[in-house]
Amino acid sequence: MKQSVPAFALLLTLAACGGASTDQAKTEEKKEAAVATGVAYVIDTTTTAVQWRATHKGGFAPRFGSIKVTDGSLNVENGAVTGGSFNVNLGSLAVDPASVTEPDKKPADLEGHLKSPDFFDVAKHPQAKFVITSVAPFDSTKAKSLLAGATNLISGNLTLKDSTLNITFPAQITVSENDVTANAKFVIDRSSWGINYKTEGSPENWMISKDVEIGFSLKAAKK
Repeated sequence: MKQSVPAFALLLTLAACGGASTDQAKTEEKKEAAVATGVAYVIDTTTTAVQWRATHKGGFAPRFGSIKVTDGSLNVENGAVTGGSFNVNLGSLAVDPASVTEPDKKPADLEGHLKSPDFFDVAKHPQAKFVITSVAPFDSTKAKSLLAGATNLISGNLTLKDSTLNITFPAQITVSENDVTANAKFVIDRSSWGINYKTEGSPENWMISKDVEIGFSLKAAKK
């Protein structure tokens, strides 16, 4: 494919990467899923949005777009989220045309390259998955966040391709009688999941920032 140095993208799902305006997710080994107690709220896939953004080294040539959530649920007990999970259809990964400004490049070409074995290998790994492992109150005296109004720290297992790692990031969660909303924006290191262009030390891979910004705006309604 044409795209000699493709702008990397992700996901799972966003400010020029480098940590200046977004929290860096803490990354650890896979953990046990939280016991989802309480009432189930089903994720509304029509209003839930997952966004991604990535750049070349130094923040140049940002690319961004969206990915669709296919299904999922959150559990709530005593006004707090206790657990849950959702699936993301990597085949739906879309590149926003506004992010591809070079006259010799096309958004469709980048989408195809990102779905190829060079990156996500969507034919073999069509879904990404996030499973909550813990939800804790966000204590601003013990942690800092660039997310305005952060209420909680969410930890969960993120599966990309054939790798699963646990990530922790601040989120703003609002629970009402009939629905739950959650918003977050954070950065992950794509190489932690073994996502590299060509080889990890290749010049082509070096030119693409390892930082990928993921954001989501999630809504779930009581069954």
